[in-house]
Amino acid sequence: MKVALVHDYLTQRGGAERVFELLCKHYPDADIFTSLYDPQHSIDFGDRQVYTTYLQRIPSAAKHFKLLAPFYYSAFRALDLSDYDLIISSSTTFAKGVKKRPDAKHVCFCHNVTRFLWDTKTYLREYSAYRRFYPLIESLFQQMRKADLAFSQEPSLYIANSSVVARRIQEIYKKPALVVNYPIDSAQFTFSDQKEDFYLASARLLSYKRIDVIVEAFNWLGWKLVITGDGPERENLQARALKNIQFLGHVSDVDRKHLLAKSRSVIVTALEDYGLVPIEANASGTPVIAYGMGGVLDTQVPGKTGVFFKSQTPESLHNALLDASEIPWDYRTIRHHALSHFSESVFFDSVDRVVKEVCLA
Repeated sequence: MKVALVHDYLTQRGGAERVFELLCKHYPDADIFTSLYDPQHSIDFGDRQVYTTYLQRIPSAAKHFKLLAPFYYSAFRALDLSDYDLIISSSTTFAKGVKKRPDAKHVCFCHNVTRFLWDTKTYLREYSAYRRFYPLIESLFQQMRKADLAFSQEPSLYIANSSVVARRIQEIYKKPALVVNYPIDSAQFTFSDQKEDFYLASARLLSYKRIDVIVEAFNWLGWKLVITGDGPERENLQARALKNIQFLGHVSDVDRKHLLAKSRSVIVTALEDYGLVPIEANASGTPVIAYGMGGVLDTQVPGKTGVFFKSQTPESLHNALLDASEIPWDYRTIRHHALSHFSESVFFDSVDRVVKEVCLA
């Protein structure tokens, strides 16, 4: 069976790209397709060929990939995948729209519905420079939503990373979705039951991540907080933070692994569709203090692997931090839960079973 793996664009490295990298390792003989590829800022496949679209020929396209949104569907539709028996797409936006042979199968790992189209106002809050163009953007997006709905019917099967995303696929695309929680690369994380006296937030510094809530809560407490990651909110957050809060910016995988293993807890204040950071923390033996909505409801066990707080406010997080500090955490139990539920082997056992069922249907 000839397999094609397709991802929206490989111009950055986030949770979706980490999952796609695992899929590529699991299917070493599959051909890889994407719209744009920048190996310096995303996955480096070594000698493995990555096939791109005509957008790759545009100067600086990888750097300004968001501005090319109106052109992605035509680019993906132009890909010739007629030789492939199975297409596996990894998509939050456009890759689900690729063409297939009538007898071929297409399994889409959907990280979310196309967020900038279906939650436009929230999305633009993160990119304030575009807000003044909202009337023009909304007119364009109305047409793009029609295309998104049409091309969302292409996959033979959707696999959602969480129950939240599965509900969105059903509500917007009118397609059922299986829930298979995405894994972490467990080899990238190390266990420690010797915690140091600091807390960790690891995220891109975007407004929806609500790092401001964490900064305010730790300003009150005076406890040591380390923040990794970069983004447009960094300058504002640093201006508000007291001396107990340290911003490290982008850190290496080695340093991040150490921080995850040694921190007292990892703090997550965003409403995430799924979120790999809480599982990565647990795989390191570290409990999570998280806003109790979205993907963490699928991955965390209150009192065992973490603590939830009810609202995205400093007061709510402050109370959760105090509660968590009183819990006698069993760090080995935390790690065991992560590896037994969210390891690559558990994930691919489910994936192989689902793909086999789809191909035999």
